[in-house]
Amino acid sequence: MRVGVYPGTFDPVTLGHMDIIRRGTRLVDKLVIGVTTNPSKSPMFSLEERLNMVRRETAYLGDAVEVVAFNALLMKFAQKQGASVIVRGLRAVADFEYEYQMAGMNQQLNSEIETVFLMADVSLQPIASRLVKEIAVYGGEIHKFVSPIVCEEVKKRVAETGLKGEQ
Repeated sequence: MRVGVYPGTFDPVTLGHMDIIRRGTRLVDKLVIGVTTNPSKSPMFSLEERLNMVRRETAYLGDAVEVVAFNALLMKFAQKQGASVIVRGLRAVADFEYEYQMAGMNQQLNSEIETVFLMADVSLQPIASRLVKEIAVYGGEIHKFVSPIVCEEVKKRVAETGLKGEQ
């Protein structure tokens, strides 16, 4: 069985993430979505909320996807999952530079696991979780970037936390 890992913070999960997940499932028998917390980012949603969000959004894919929390080196996590492939999405040249460097470092850590880059759909390339949150904080519409349920969750979180910017 060919296992792939698609890691990310998914805060929140966007239509861009979902595009990569759907396409990633075509490359492997099972895609493990590794939800992690990046210490350099301040998440809007807790790890448990993000896990539940990704599980709900990917439920239609059935056994092709497993959503797992992790807090370790990506290559150790991938090895533990029995993965032979890391799936990464690319939106722009800036993503490629960072991802290329990471792939090189990861190869040094474990040369048995390949990194595969998937270009985001052209219509989804500008979407980034960070920007979705920023737009929501300033009262902008985010329904083009996330599913309807995630849209409501983000709006609710913004209202709950009082993060409103000038509108």
